[in-house]
Amino acid sequence: MKEFQIAVIGLGYVGLPLALAFAKKTTVIGFDVNEAKLKTLRTNNDPNGELDSSYFENVDITYTSSLEAIKTANVYIIGVPTPIDKHNNPDLTALKGATTTVAKVLKKGDTVVYESTVYPGCTEEDCIPILASVSGLEYMTDFKVGYSPERINPGDKQHMLHNTIKIVSGCDAQTLEFVTRLYSLVVSAPLHQAPSIKVAEAAKIIENTQRDLNIALMNELSIIFNRMGIDTKQVIDAAGTKWNFMKYYPGLVGGHCIGVDPYYLTYKANEVGFHSKVILAGRSTNDAMGFYIGKHAAKKVLAHTDNDSARVLVMGATFKENVSDIRNSKVIDIITELKSYNIAVDICDPKAVASEFEHEYGMSLQKEITYKQYDAVIAAVSHDEYKDLTADYFYSITKPHATLIDIKGMYNFEDFKLDYWRL
Repeated sequence: MKEFQIAVIGLGYVGLPLALAFAKKTTVIGFDVNEAKLKTLRTNNDPNGELDSSYFENVDITYTSSLEAIKTANVYIIGVPTPIDKHNNPDLTALKGATTTVAKVLKKGDTVVYESTVYPGCTEEDCIPILASVSGLEYMTDFKVGYSPERINPGDKQHMLHNTIKIVSGCDAQTLEFVTRLYSLVVSAPLHQAPSIKVAEAAKIIENTQRDLNIALMNELSIIFNRMGIDTKQVIDAAGTKWNFMKYYPGLVGGHCIGVDPYYLTYKANEVGFHSKVILAGRSTNDAMGFYIGKHAAKKVLAHTDNDSARVLVMGATFKENVSDIRNSKVIDIITELKSYNIAVDICDPKAVASEFEHEYGMSLQKEITYKQYDAVIAAVSHDEYKDLTADYFYSITKPHATLIDIKGMYNFEDFKLDYWRL
């Protein structure tokens, strides 16, 4: 029998590249409850638009939603989403559901590895009890558990699964070595063996928390410098000439990682009697940036145009550049704020799926830009398709007094005729 007979539970941004990578080395069962997704995968296409056809070549993989089909596995890797609810508390619905699914087919000698981002202690305190109670098996005696946090970065073609250092951990020394051998099949970069599952969970959660806080600082500085009439990007570029200055830039912080993970840490901190001040302050700053940009844009537009005739184009609707994912996109906050001033807003995006966007937010996406008299254009997401746009292009779709708001600082036009503003 093969040492690794793998079932990957959840075939999204995390699970799919992992499943396909393992499927080039051994037999893999890809499990997901979304039948539409499975149908697309069976045609060797990525529903998320992240992976090209080469990922589907020479793979031994079966896509299924059948519980019976995953019974033959001896390794179960769970990589389902871990979002937050409307109160910013962890929503473990998918994680617990996936754990219950695995528990129903768990056998003596099996190993379960979690990749989902969670707070320290979640695997051992929330997931393992489900595995034990539903399966009727004894933890550590009958089955083992590991944790290896995902480091998938959607839209990034440089830092991939195979060349990114991966953290591995296990419930005991034997499992740690087993999990290390497992991931050595698909990761050529070094594997970092964490001393415990909790350490691995904590390491993952602070990766995004640190980034969130650094961006929050830059966002707050951009607000301050804007009031002083100073260009924030020029300040950061100047400060960045010092060897120990880290170049973070202001911007929108949405999506399902940086904008979510810090809340998992503060939730657990509250459980142990500590109320976080710094982390929540950063979250508050970043969550407010979309509304800040929208209000600033509205003031610029209404300085020249009445509410009834004002019209703004928002370029980009996804949560970050070069992805199709619209989950927790903070661009929506900009649009909402503009509409609160009765300003008409057109939205376009070359990556987002229009039907998904309308279903999620009740707004339409334009495929083509036909209007030529915008009072402002907001370049909200730095998709590659937008980076080479010229000054003449923006002149062609705007009024002479219009404003170009370049959130990510993509453009450096000389002698630009429009009003120009960036964070």
